[in-house]
Amino acid sequence: MDTDITPTLDPRRWIAFAVVLAAGFMDLLDVTIVNVAVPSIQKDLGAAYSEIEWIIAAYVLSFAAVLITGGRLGDIYGRKRLFLVGIAGFTAASLACGVASSPALLIGSRFVQGAMAGLMVPQILAIIRVTFPKEERAKAIAVYSGVGGSASAVGLSLGGLLVQWNLFDLGWRPIFLVNVPIGIAALAAAAVVMRDSRSAHAPKLDIVGMVLAVSAVLLLVYPLTEGRRLDWPAWTFVMIGASALAFVAFGVYERWRSRTTGSPLVDPALFRSRPFTVGLASWLLFWIGFGGFFLIWTLFMQAGLGWSPMRAGLTSVFFAVGAGIGAGVSVSVLAPRFGKWVLLGGGLVTMAGFGLYGAMAAHYESDFASWQMVLPLIVTGIGFGIVVAPTIDMLLGQIPDREAGAASGLLNTGQQLGMALGVALVGILFFAQLDHDSARGVDSVAAQTRTELSTTGVPGPAQDQILAGFRACVRDRSAEVDPSVVPASCQSTPAMNAGVGQVLGHAGAQANAVNFAHTFDYTMMWGIGLMALVCVGFLALPRETRLEQHEIEADEDELVTV
Repeated sequence: MDTDITPTLDPRRWIAFAVVLAAGFMDLLDVTIVNVAVPSIQKDLGAAYSEIEWIIAAYVLSFAAVLITGGRLGDIYGRKRLFLVGIAGFTAASLACGVASSPALLIGSRFVQGAMAGLMVPQILAIIRVTFPKEERAKAIAVYSGVGGSASAVGLSLGGLLVQWNLFDLGWRPIFLVNVPIGIAALAAAAVVMRDSRSAHAPKLDIVGMVLAVSAVLLLVYPLTEGRRLDWPAWTFVMIGASALAFVAFGVYERWRSRTTGSPLVDPALFRSRPFTVGLASWLLFWIGFGGFFLIWTLFMQAGLGWSPMRAGLTSVFFAVGAGIGAGVSVSVLAPRFGKWVLLGGGLVTMAGFGLYGAMAAHYESDFASWQMVLPLIVTGIGFGIVVAPTIDMLLGQIPDREAGAASGLLNTGQQLGMALGVALVGILFFAQLDHDSARGVDSVAAQTRTELSTTGVPGPAQDQILAGFRACVRDRSAEVDPSVVPASCQSTPAMNAGVGQVLGHAGAQANAVNFAHTFDYTMMWGIGLMALVCVGFLALPRETRLEQHEIEADEDELVTV
């Protein structure tokens, strides 16, 4: 082994970089690729909507729970070794997801998939840091940040295409199975071309801290996910209160461990840096906003407007384009020159994108076309890319390099926890508003529907009866937690000819689209409020905050390379 912190330049370093880039891309892809396949999964497996929420949230929850511990294991046992274990487990779990025969099996496989990603991802930045010399490291991190900035949106596009193509008559399953050949190739390449590295002064595992952290997260997110479906029983509020106590206990224990045995899971010293603490809070809020946005955006396109997965996926390409533009420009041009003001600008652009998208949805309602979404999606994507790409480097630049690994794990944890909380919280808000505002859609189509019923020969009194039943159907459908459920009021209709059925079918689709469009607009206002808080956090960063690459301090974080 070699303890030189500046190892001999590896001629295969760019091949190794391509491997870790592919692994990071797969991880971020799987955060959102499921969203666009929700209706297909729900239909094929007969899943309740709460189970669908868990299929989405299970990945990010287990990922967030394992991330910091995964970083510690890499320090102790070697980052290459943990990367290989993670990518092998991720590939196997992807195969299990692809062949799952029930919602429970798919949820369980997603938990394992997220946990394996939690072992794999913390090693990526560390491997980049020890593989590249100083003059190349900034370029590598910029490319990695740019890919990460667009991967989530690419997941929506690729998911839509794979579901629509129905490869080998497998339906939604290829969204997971596609990881298998990529994972096998990356595993083989990493074993050959990747160098190993570890910390010469590796910390010990903090098992108690890990249990407290995982418990606090699950105690919070589980009742948020299940509460509305179960009409908020008392135990949901007890669990939320218990989560607050668990977070407090975690903080107290970590401080005690830092003073006594050392090696806490999260070093309290990190939070002595006000810029890092404020920035981490802003980062969490940012991902809560986008976790919710990705969910309601796909619901609006598919459950609201009735689009196919392919159409929804191809439309989302424009978000990916915007994210790529924003990430590239912010990392290479803006962040090195303007520092924290770039983050503030990205937050403001995101707010503008959310506001424009919501306003256009409320204006066009059921007539909202794919080409009309291009502008708001590109604007939102640009704002997303401007914030995501430089934030990690910018915040890590505020702390000593010896703490960069733990801080990077916290930022990744904040991202995944934010996504999970966004899905849970926005699910509550969106469907509550959809239920509350259900009469809007009926009112918007009532006059036209009455005219069309008259054309089919339905007399006035019968029209009143049909419209009353139609109103009850739309109201009950909007009140459903699961938008695919057909309520009893929509199944028991008076005798009618084919023409009346066709009129009501068209009117129901129109009313549903109107309700979803205005609920989407309402929820975008919530997203704008979150982004405003994010901007306040970025304003609180020191004026001199700039993009900064990390160097390793030999006296504090000596690396052992193999």
